[in-house]
Amino acid sequence: MRMPQILHRLRVLAFCIAALTVVGIAPSIAQNLTQGTPHKTWDVIVGMPPGGSIDGYARLLQQHLPRYLPGTPMVVLKNKPGAGSLLSVLTVANSTPNDGLMMGTFSSALIPAAITDLDRFKIDFRRFRFIGNVGEDYRVCYFRSETGIHNMQDLAARDQTVIGASAPGSSGVVNAAILEDLFKIKLKQVRGYPGSAAKRLALERGELDGDCGGIDLIPEEWIAQNKVNIAVRFLPTVPSGVDRNIQFARDLLSKDEDRKLYDFLIMPTRMVGTFMVSDNVPEDKIADLRRGFDNMVKDGAFLADAKRARLPIVVIHGADLDREVADLYTTPPELLRKAKALLSK
Repeated sequence: MRMPQILHRLRVLAFCIAALTVVGIAPSIAQNLTQGTPHKTWDVIVGMPPGGSIDGYARLLQQHLPRYLPGTPMVVLKNKPGAGSLLSVLTVANSTPNDGLMMGTFSSALIPAAITDLDRFKIDFRRFRFIGNVGEDYRVCYFRSETGIHNMQDLAARDQTVIGASAPGSSGVVNAAILEDLFKIKLKQVRGYPGSAAKRLALERGELDGDCGGIDLIPEEWIAQNKVNIAVRFLPTVPSGVDRNIQFARDLLSKDEDRKLYDFLIMPTRMVGTFMVSDNVPEDKIADLRRGFDNMVKDGAFLADAKRARLPIVVIHGADLDREVADLYTTPPELLRKAKALLSK
């Protein structure tokens, strides 16, 4: 190419950059052209459909995290449900720098499922770097008032109770497995529901007797109008506004080995709104994300929006999650065999 042509093209490029900057619509584009920065967005791959707590926490992060990241990038949510959110986890695990900057959030019930059956799930959660956890899945099992189920004793007395479930490894399936195997509750699981919203609709239509899910996802009017009864809870804490008389499942177990198995299976309920990236992401990007996340969860506007959305905030920092997940992989083999047998049913 001749020198006059080169000079002409450089003048055109400079004019375009100046024009973009003057009109004020794309200063970041001009910066990218001059500095070579290829990405100004983070994609968040959400493993569940809209309407549940996992999606709700992701939308909170989408709204509040950008202002705590260098350059205030755009955060773009992409719901990618499938196989109990395994599809989203695989998407993040297999991402490359050419795919852009990508985070993921998923059903944490996949963690014990994957640890106990690596051949089936083909994912190792130690491959990820965790950015942080923002919530707790305060899970309960609740039933339409017409069923007459008020507690575990009522549930145990029934010949069959119909509940909804999604894919193997999802939180609802784990809760059902605990009821069936540790408490000998007779359940009929109707599988195939894509998420919490679909199961609530089925319950309203009378297709289901009840469901196991996050207490924050039960419509407030259902509780206020006694349309449903909460029979059991799965965590020892009792959040504000929750009836302290609801039975805590672990207290009803008499054998030490059953309690240890229960603890392994329930641990992921502490991890809802968990965000991670592939271990291919550079360390400086991980540090930026963790720093931004830690600042975001202390922000007053973030906390106010979470309260309005009925999403409890229980923070676990990224480095702590890395250690906790790694520790789960050191669980004794005998306990893992029992957990695998329970989860594979």
